[in-house]
Amino acid sequence: MRVLVGWDKQEEVDLLQLYLNVDDNEVVIKTDWEEFLATAKQGPPWDAFLINTGSPDSDTAFKAFQKLLEFSADHPVVGAVEQNDVYRIARFLTSGMRSYVIRDQNKDYMFLLQAALSSAIDAVRAERERLISEKLRQEIDSVRKLQESIIPRLLEMPSGYGVQGRYEPSEISVYGGHPVTMAGGDYYNALPLPDGNIALIVGDASGHGMKACMSIMTLHTLIQMFPSKRYRKTSDFVREINQNLSNQTIVNDDGGFITLLYGVLNPKKHTFEWAAAGHPLPILQRLEDGTIEEVGDADGVGMPLGIWEGAEYVTQKIKIPPSSRLTIYTDGLAEAFHDQEDGTHIEFGIDGIFEILEKTADNSLEQTIQALFNASHKFTRGVGRHDDTSMLIVHRN
Repeated sequence: MRVLVGWDKQEEVDLLQLYLNVDDNEVVIKTDWEEFLATAKQGPPWDAFLINTGSPDSDTAFKAFQKLLEFSADHPVVGAVEQNDVYRIARFLTSGMRSYVIRDQNKDYMFLLQAALSSAIDAVRAERERLISEKLRQEIDSVRKLQESIIPRLLEMPSGYGVQGRYEPSEISVYGGHPVTMAGGDYYNALPLPDGNIALIVGDASGHGMKACMSIMTLHTLIQMFPSKRYRKTSDFVREINQNLSNQTIVNDDGGFITLLYGVLNPKKHTFEWAAAGHPLPILQRLEDGTIEEVGDADGVGMPLGIWEGAEYVTQKIKIPPSSRLTIYTDGLAEAFHDQEDGTHIEFGIDGIFEILEKTADNSLEQTIQALFNASHKFTRGVGRHDDTSMLIVHRN
């Protein structure tokens, strides 16, 4: 550490150097207040200051202390006070002095100076980290609220169908051990189209924080801008979205991308046509016979959005049978994991999703989603999901 000392006795300078110049410390000692303040102001930056609080008198020392704080308030100041002058130290402490040592006649206090300075520096660093972590929480919370503002609270479906969606962000732990709910990059929606069809959308921007949030906000804006009725195929719609996102540095900077499943449900013909960009396949659950399966062709899943402007996408189509459920989700659900004692990495996986869907076949959509989120979270053994998680479940009566 770099320490600047303002002292009153020239004959003690060598002794101070002896006690303080240890390890990698760099110590500079001034016995004149003007020289001390000039050195403090000019730098280079100091980690801490040690000053006497009574030379030539307490008032003069206090004024010098106040001047020091004007340009170096972020660095700790430790005082050295004569034993018969301890009562005067109060105003120093209430004005920002971190700590003090009492100067005894035998100079035993010299042994305490190194520890007092180190403790003061550690205390300031801890406080800075606390303030930074609190600022981080506030920033993340602001971004998270922005992202959550585009996630619909109410989803409407035509007669004969029901729908339920849910989004849950990941969490991280910052200084102090308190979890912070991260701003995420997941998105879902069910949008009524002019022709009576319903657009079902689930997206997932890579990463977390501001970048992921702004990426998904950009996706949301593009989806609102491009009327789906212009596109006869969902693959054409996804291709144009990709072409626009590929030119957005907010998305593809540092290798960023978005996975997307965009589909159109025809409630009259009971068909679902979709195109996927790097996204998990939908899951179809037939409640009458209990079968559950991923539907569609994995080879038809195109490249994630924002990577290559020329990427092509394929429209896939299935029939929605009576009494069935269609589940669309982001990979945060399946990729919930825990590590075993041998270090093996085990994920909740598609099998975990199938198991819960089977167990909740008679439950409401809300209860089913809750059970899926609970089970995947429990699978992490208290660690929690490391990725945002979103899903839509559509039920045909």
